[in-house]
Amino acid sequence: MTATAPGRTRSTTSAAPVTTARARRRDAAATRDALLAAGAELFAERGYDGVPVTAIAQKAGVNKAMINYHFGGKRKLYLAIVSATFTEIVAGVEKLAESRRPAPEVLRELIAVVGETATRRHPHFCSMMLREVVAGGTHLDPELIDKPARILGAVQRIVARGVGDGDFRPVDPLLTHLSLVGSLVFFFATARFRERVLAMRRPAIKPPDAAAYVKHIQDLLTYGLAADSTHARRRR
Repeated sequence: MTATAPGRTRSTTSAAPVTTARARRRDAAATRDALLAAGAELFAERGYDGVPVTAIAQKAGVNKAMINYHFGGKRKLYLAIVSATFTEIVAGVEKLAESRRPAPEVLRELIAVVGETATRRHPHFCSMMLREVVAGGTHLDPELIDKPARILGAVQRIVARGVGDGDFRPVDPLLTHLSLVGSLVFFFATARFRERVLAMRRPAIKPPDAAAYVKHIQDLLTYGLAADSTHARRRR
């Protein structure tokens, strides 16, 4: 013990263990994040079955034993990536579905939320999910299947309110959902192929900007769903 003042003492032995524990937590979090990022990129490129654990570990720059340590294996790492992204999207769209703003405005924002997720926050997610959907969702647990169903539910509520308010013509909410999600997922999942195709044109065509495509889908759906003026006046 080291004296600091008459009648007072201060321990000099506790600081080092605390610092070490914090460093370990930071290292563990960094390893976990690296595995999530590496897994997402590789699963998007090759699909679940085409990615060995050694490839994930090598890309993340860690020992492959860390996959078991942090996630319990490749499958649970895969599920962690899908679950975290879906959870984020679901939280955003369900909050929007509760909004009392005009339905066309809310639907535009929902499209923007999905676009933001695909372009900035989780850029490999659409490619992962396109592969998973084509495979029939065989790698997803039942509780994960519920998450895209909740996104559908949010779209259904927004469309139903728009129809009820006279802003939208009577439409099938499921078809609306498929048009919205299908268009966005396909666009973002096929970016590299589209760039190759457009580059072969003479003169080459510049690939469409992601933000421009999101706005295109916003306009396409909100204007396409809009009630005609006669119907709108009658409902009001």
